[in-house]
Amino acid sequence: MKKFLLIASACLLALLATTGASLPYPILPPLFASDAPNSLNHFLGLPPKLLLAIALLINPLGLLIGSAVLGPLSDRFGRRPVVLVTSIGAALGHVLTAGALVIQSYPLFLLARFATGLLEGNVSAVRAMLADRLEGNLRNRALSWLNGALHLGWLVGPLLAGLLVGLGVTVPFYVAAGALCLGAVLAAVSLEHEHKPAGHGSWLSVARESHAFNLLRHYELRMLFVVQFAYSCGSTAFFLFYPLWLVEVGGYGVREISHVNVLMCALLTLTAAFAGGPSRVEPLRRASVCALGVAVAIAAVGVGNLWIGIAGIVLFGLPHAFFNATILGWAAERFGSYGQGAVMGLLATTYCLANILMALAGAVLTLFDTRLVLVAGAAFSTWAAMRMRAWHGVQTRTA
Repeated sequence: MKKFLLIASACLLALLATTGASLPYPILPPLFASDAPNSLNHFLGLPPKLLLAIALLINPLGLLIGSAVLGPLSDRFGRRPVVLVTSIGAALGHVLTAGALVIQSYPLFLLARFATGLLEGNVSAVRAMLADRLEGNLRNRALSWLNGALHLGWLVGPLLAGLLVGLGVTVPFYVAAGALCLGAVLAAVSLEHEHKPAGHGSWLSVARESHAFNLLRHYELRMLFVVQFAYSCGSTAFFLFYPLWLVEVGGYGVREISHVNVLMCALLTLTAAFAGGPSRVEPLRRASVCALGVAVAIAAVGVGNLWIGIAGIVLFGLPHAFFNATILGWAAERFGSYGQGAVMGLLATTYCLANILMALAGAVLTLFDTRLVLVAGAAFSTWAAMRMRAWHGVQTRTA
């Protein structure tokens, strides 16, 4: 029963982290595109589109920092206090976001979204608590289920916003806050008190000195970071720009794009439910095959016609789910001695960094052709597959 509660609370917290990140996407554009000027869309007289871009970027920036520091913090002070404090804090962040919308305070809105993203970076600590308390196939399956919950959040957030925004623009944020409190209660019940030796210094000093990037001093972890970063550049290029490709190639609107997104997310979530199962294939070799499958799916979108591209979008979820499950389980097993929180934090930060980089690079490449971003994403994933294959060969020869 304890293990069931642990996995359930971890998946719920992961689901809510990405739900909170994606919640504003359908809410903010109408607010900033409104013809009626207000304190949100005309702050300091800046262009509304620039204000919207900053508002959308500030949460992932907080998520990047939180992913890097909260995992190592949980290694030092324990999973339970870090997960509980950050979950309650993120709930308060959603409430503060709603308050900022009510009083139309753009600076307060940015502060609330940044703080919420920072605290929702606790996914690295949530992954670590599964890696700590579960073993073998159950651990791999649980990490895969957690990945499925993370991806499901990108579908749930916009749907939740669309369903509830009619009751008021602040209602979705209050519901998200309540759900986070529920997740914190489940975590409190499922996580036992840990007996950690007293740490030196405050949370702030430990976060500054023990962030996940310290692991890059070790060769194999540097290799893991580089490979994961390349793969994440490919997958984020896909996630960020396939909707634009659907608009340009198929003339799709919001409803048609959402239908394709639902199919892709459904396959991704379903696959994640069993992707963490046992396999006779060595993890790095298995991950390289999955990365190559992802590259093929992205390339199908970049160079194919509408229907080949849609097939690539939907089928992308299959190898992507297996890749994530394989890498997370292998990293937890191989590098756990460095601190599960730090290792999971390092993996999480690669995705955040890749997201920011590909958003910036894509903004330039789409000026020429959106397909260039997708082809670049396929190239990144192919390179990651080749590097993992070579890494596996080196390990086999030195074993």
